[in-house]
Amino acid sequence: MIQFQVNDMTCGHCAATITKAVKALDEGARVDIDIAAHRVQIDSASARDALEQAIRTAGYTPQALP
Repeated sequence: MIQFQVNDMTCGHCAATITKAVKALDEGARVDIDIAAHRVQIDSASARDALEQAIRTAGYTPQALP
């Protein structure tokens, strides 16, 4: 499970945009989002860096969590 803190994700539209960006990279990815905690958890075969870049390209600022 790959986790990111995305403090500029504030609403359902943000969550949908991030999910769409991740799914464009890996169609089979499972994306769990907690808007209140600004946390994105991704279960994917893609590399952390690629997922982080996809979220950045969507317009957000992810911070990788251990």
